[in-house]
Amino acid sequence: MKITNLSTLILAIFSLVFLNSCKNEEKQSTSSSEENTAEEEVSTENSTEEVPVVLFFGTSLTAGLGLDTAEAYPALIQKKMDSLGMDYSVVNAGLSGETTASGLNRLDWVFKQNVDILVIELGANDGLRGVALEETRSNLEEIIKIAREKNPEVKIILAGMQIPPNMGEEYTSEFRSLFPELAKEYDLELIPFLLEGVAGDPELNQQDGIHPTAEGQQILANNVWEVLKDDVQ
Repeated sequence: MKITNLSTLILAIFSLVFLNSCKNEEKQSTSSSEENTAEEEVSTENSTEEVPVVLFFGTSLTAGLGLDTAEAYPALIQKKMDSLGMDYSVVNAGLSGETTASGLNRLDWVFKQNVDILVIELGANDGLRGVALEETRSNLEEIIKIAREKNPEVKIILAGMQIPPNMGEEYTSEFRSLFPELAKEYDLELIPFLLEGVAGDPELNQQDGIHPTAEGQQILANNVWEVLKDDVQ
């Protein structure tokens, strides 16, 4: 995906605001995690073994930081499937401040239930913090491999991300290419850019300029559904 000068500028602004809000996001991660855990436990208890599980494993974008969890895109996906009479249980395993490394360490908790479809939304925090691309790639590869060990039949969808050129043109380009490369190598389905149509738009982001509003989350849900729909039909 080519990035125009305008979109590059927008992403640069997006990154600067992210770096300023990063500490606040991490402070909220503990309480957000506790809330998500409680809700996910209820979701798991209420679901039966016969109901396939779609698990969204990601960052604050998935957790819906700053919003009611019912407004986050995983909940919107659940509503979409319910309206279509699709018998699936959605689990929101998003956590604010999550990196690929911390995500890898959290896998035992994530796979407490059987997972039929796994949507991985990890890597953005790595890129915006300048984590070595080799480390990000390795962590994502381990997550993919472990998921398939847990359930060889699991369908995996990888959410692509982009970052501004703050870390240099080479790093930015390689980061953007990381997701389609992994998708091709491991035969995954790919959401080209989760924040397509939302990143950099002040009308679709909260005051921090990072996290989507409820309306922005609806666009994220549409971006995800375009790929997910073929796996749940």
